[in-house]
Amino acid sequence: MPKMKTKSGAKKRFSLTGTGKIKRKHAYKSHILTKKTTKRKRNLTYSTLVNKADEANVKEMLQG
Repeated sequence: MPKMKTKSGAKKRFSLTGTGKIKRKHAYKSHILTKKTTKRKRNLTYSTLVNKADEANVKEMLQG
């Protein structure tokens, strides 16, 4: 049987932390930025962790 392939989209979007949690970027930071406040755009810059409910799905996508 062939090897399982990692989902390429997930590989580009998520990264694992040292403790095994999954890091992600915020959405809504790519275009139509003029109507968004500076504070909102600044807060979207920082990365955050994937929600516990979605963690299993993302880990499955990252399995190679």
